[in-house]
Amino acid sequence: MQIQRSRERISVEIPIVVTTVLDSLQGVIVDLSEGGAQVTGCTLPPKSQCQIDLDGYSVFGTVRWSEEDRMGIRFLYELTEGPLFEKLAIAKAARRAPVTFQPRMQPMAMSGGGFGRRTG
Repeated sequence: MQIQRSRERISVEIPIVVTTVLDSLQGVIVDLSEGGAQVTGCTLPPKSQCQIDLDGYSVFGTVRWSEEDRMGIRFLYELTEGPLFEKLAIAKAARRAPVTFQPRMQPMAMSGGGFGRRTG
C-alpha cells in the first residue's frame, strides 16, 4: 500500500544526534521533508518524543514508526529555517539541477611503441 504524502521526500545523508529525556543517540537522516525524517543507525519506540540536534539547532518530533535499525520521525512544526532546512533546500536544488552531458575522451590509438613513446 502506497501512502499519499503531502511533502516530497528527498534522499540525503545527514549525521545527527537524536536526544530524548534519558539518552542521546547518533543517527543519520536518509530521507527528509519539511514534515519529517527517516533516521537510520538508532531507534526509539513509537510515540517517543525526541529532538534532532544539528549544528546547535534542535527540531522537535515524535517517532511515528520504528524498526530494528531505523525510525520515522514526524516534526512537531514543519521546517522553515535552520541548518536542517538549509540542507533540505540544497538537496532539493541538486535534485532539480539539469544534468549536463560531458562527452568522454576517446582513447588515442597506440601504434606499437607503448605508453609515452613516439614512433615515426
